[in-house]
Amino acid sequence: MGSIRGPHRGRKAARRLAAGLGTVGLALVVAVSGCSNDSAGNSAPTSARDQAGGAVAGAPGAVPGQVEDKQGTPTEPGGAGGRLAVDRSIIYTGSITVRVDNVDDAAAKATGIVTGAGGFVGGDKRSRNDRRSEASLQLRVPAARFTSVVEQLADLGKEEQRGIDTEDVTEAVVDLDARILTQQASVTRTRALLARARTIAEIVSIESELAKREAELASLQAKKRRLADLTTLSTITLVLLGPDADAPKPKDDEPDTGFVAGLKAGWKAFLASMEVLLTVLGALLPWFIALGIPIYAIVWLVRRLSRRSQPAHGVIPAMAAAGPAPTGPAPARPAPPPGPLPPVPPRRTPPPPAPPARPTPPAPPEG
Repeated sequence: MGSIRGPHRGRKAARRLAAGLGTVGLALVVAVSGCSNDSAGNSAPTSARDQAGGAVAGAPGAVPGQVEDKQGTPTEPGGAGGRLAVDRSIIYTGSITVRVDNVDDAAAKATGIVTGAGGFVGGDKRSRNDRRSEASLQLRVPAARFTSVVEQLADLGKEEQRGIDTEDVTEAVVDLDARILTQQASVTRTRALLARARTIAEIVSIESELAKREAELASLQAKKRRLADLTTLSTITLVLLGPDADAPKPKDDEPDTGFVAGLKAGWKAFLASMEVLLTVLGALLPWFIALGIPIYAIVWLVRRLSRRSQPAHGVIPAMAAAGPAPTGPAPARPAPPPGPLPPVPPRRTPPPPAPPARPTPPAPPEG
């Protein structure tokens, strides 16, 4: 018995050892795959940031330990303002209102200033009314020339209003770069899987997934181009006013409240509703005229014909009750008896009514 139990115990121990080694190996595989996924997810943002930092560090005239900001001024990481060592992406937008003697001449000069700075006119709206002429120009200029162009536009006449806004989109640009790199790698892997597909089902499934990823990649690239356009070319809205033109009123950010404000809003809503109603009625009126008149004429004609075809009420029922009409000569009336006619009795007159009885007076009371 001892010689039989010995081999069985050895086999059980070997099986336990193999199961333990298999469990440890599976755990190691899962851990390694998780680490690889984490490194793949973090590699794209890191590479994008490294590229941004490399672009700044490799700029002409850059000094180690310094960073060149958007305006081209080198700054140290620990210098004034504590600015980070990142190439900032900033969107500049501005608006300026200038009163001039001649709107057309000032608009021509503004166009020349923008063209000379390397920009262009994105929009031009004008209204001519002698000394009340107005013009609104949308100008796109390089970001590096934004400030100088605004100052030149202010010198066209008397400046009445100016507003400049900035928006830092550096984080959005870096995030887009990272997402684009990741999506490009995903598209490349999907295309490799499509090349190794063998069945029709695999090809259809992989092509559908590839189309989704390529669409997302195209959307990200379009957003990046839009941000690049906004950061490269700044937008300036120039309003030119004639000598007697009314200045545009600044927009009030706070909405009006109270009874008067509610009354105005209700009146505007009523006018808008009436305008919509009248518009609908005006659109339907030709249809009513084109279809209503023929339909009314047809109905009237049908009723008239139906009345003519029907006999008068009561004629047919009376004839049916009387029975068929007798044929032949009509019967003769009986002749009156011979001799004189009997006398007519006299008409009696009724006696007149008796007069009413007089009421008896009451008896006087006793002593």
